[in-house]
Order: sequence, then C-alpha cells, then structure tokens
Amino acid sequence: MSNNLLPPIHENCFYHIYNRGNNGDNIFYKHENYNYFLRKYDEYFSDYLETYAYSLLANHFHFLVRVKEMIQPIKAGTKTYTDTDKILSEVFRRFFTSYAKSINIQEGRTGSLFQKNFKRKLIDSEAYFTRLIYYIHANAQNHKIIEDFRDYPYSSYGRILIDNPSKLFKKEVLEWFGSKEAYIDFHSQMQSSNGIRDLIIEDI
Repeated sequence: MSNNLLPPIHENCFYHIYNRGNNGDNIFYKHENYNYFLRKYDEYFSDYLETYAYSLLANHFHFLVRVKEMIQPIKAGTKTYTDTDKILSEVFRRFFTSYAKSINIQEGRTGSLFQKNFKRKLIDSEAYFTRLIYYIHANAQNHKIIEDFRDYPYSSYGRILIDNPSKLFKKEVLEWFGSKEAYIDFHSQMQSSNGIRDLIIEDI
C-alpha cells in the first residue's frame, strides 16, 4: 500500500489519515457498519496508533493520529517488515480487507471496497493540529450531510466531551484546548469563519 507520492510514516509523528470508497462508492450502508468499522479499527491499530479525532462519512473517513514509538516488526507471508511505513501500510491493508469482506457479504458485492492507497498528511505545526480537529469534526457539515456538525453521530466531537474511559485520546484533546469550554468555543468560532478553507481536500 505504500506509494512514492505519499509521505512516509514515522514513529512519534502526527498524521491526518483518510481514504474513501473505491470509485467514490459507499463504505458504510447501515448504522451498524460505522460501529463495526470503529471496533475493527481499534482491533487492528491499538498497538500502533493513538487516535485524537475522527469522522466517518458514507463514502470516506478521516482520522487524526499519532504513531506510537517502538512499533514491533510484522510478518506478511515470507516477508518481515521492520520499517514503520511498511508496517502501517500492511496493517491498513489487513484492516481494509477484513472490513471489506463483511461489507461485501452484507451488500452482495465483490471487488475492492477502498481506494488502494490510503492518504496521509504530516501534521507539522500546532496551528495545523488545532484547526484539523475542527475540520475533521465539521466534515459532515462541509459535505452538506447535516446542518450542524455537532449533531452528527459518527464523529469524535461529542465523544470527546463524555467523561467515560475510552481509547480515544479525549483527555489530551481537551487539555490541548485548555478545557471543555474552550474546546466547545473554538468549534463554535470556527463554524462561523472560513478558517479551514486551506485544509479542504478536493478528492474526498
């Protein structure tokens, strides 16, 4: 799944990771699919990624993640991958394949469900990190799926505000903004501005 046009993935770095359905087709069809996708994501990536924000839309997804340190090598057939980029690419391949098998059975479809190469962008500044959290949370509103992103059930916006334990790095996100109130206020302020226009991804 590696692609020379994509930036390599390194340990201890933050990335915006995203992908969409093959030919723009849906990857989610029912409410249960979104929850199943998140469970499979946790199953495959809990040893590799820390997740700070996400949004799942009918035909694509976004994650803000940090790659963990000391990632263990992974075997793929006769090969053993030790490079972080190749390890994560192999794990994504397995994740996509596993999820696609279930959806193909459910929908009576065949073939690839996801575009071959998942996309990634290195998060290289604090400002980018902050605005990206809003961009991911507001994605459904930006695509005119819902009038107010805060009502969308398949993003981490509301989950970050819930105190119960989770593998989502909620505490760290709220501490980044300073408090729950500051987190809420930032999203409200960004909603009324064009502060993320330069983050919009044309092919998603």
